[in-house]
Amino acid sequence: MNAQTAHDDDDMPAEIDFSGAKRGQFHRDGAQLNIPVYLDQKVQNTLAALASAKGVEFSALINDLLKKDIELIEMAR
Repeated sequence: MNAQTAHDDDDMPAEIDFSGAKRGQFHRDGAQLNIPVYLDQKVQNTLAALASAKGVEFSALINDLLKKDIELIEMAR
């Protein structure tokens, strides 16, 4: 790749105009990003059934299990 090709890849299309943009307009200090987690289908089905049987929210069950695993990991250190 030559310098001209690298430069062309960074060019914005002409129809995109940032002349009135404000830097940081949507930045929020302390904002927390919720990262999606994708489970294997068998794991998800098993945990969903367990959450249903216990009458708890799926995400609450997952968080409780992960907290317990974190405690075990910290105890093993």
